[in-house]
Amino acid sequence: MAANKPSTRTSLRPIPNFIFASRWLQLPLYIGLIAAQGVYVFHFWVELVHLLEAAFGSQTALQALISSIGYKSDVQITALNETIIMLVVLALIDVVMISNLLIMVIVGGYETFVSRMDLDGHPDQPEWLSHVNASVLKVKLATAIIGISSIHLLKTFINAANYDVKVLMWQTIIHVVFLLSALAIAYTDKLLTSTHPNKH
Repeated sequence: MAANKPSTRTSLRPIPNFIFASRWLQLPLYIGLIAAQGVYVFHFWVELVHLLEAAFGSQTALQALISSIGYKSDVQITALNETIIMLVVLALIDVVMISNLLIMVIVGGYETFVSRMDLDGHPDQPEWLSHVNASVLKVKLATAIIGISSIHLLKTFINAANYDVKVLMWQTIIHVVFLLSALAIAYTDKLLTSTHPNKH
């Protein structure tokens, strides 16, 4: 039976070790993002409860929904209609997508910049986490931001009557800029990968 190989890990000199240990200063930032995610979860359930109450005829809940989505009408709204339901559901989807973005930043950022989580073999390990690095994380975040921007733009177009033309135009321009930025990031990542392929 072969003897175990001695560890090849070398201790760092004091200054490099101090500099490397400074990565733990990011830990409170990720804890703060977890707290922010908790706020999003609370907001999601508040909006969902309002939607359910409005579906059963609550005028208070209906007015709360109308106020939160910024919906306006020339006639008094006394019951849910398809547009309000669609805008509320899109708002809920928006919260979910932002929550997914937070998870990617928290888990991926911690794994990449702070410390390994040792999730290999864990049944709930995200598929993307097994090959995450700073470059992959940037592309995934850019893609997630495009999805969130698309939901916002769709909400705006559905409720277009309550927005100024300049708002519609600038939201569309900003969305296109996000899209072009994501394509540029992905293309740059492809160039870097092809120029410096991983060595196994």
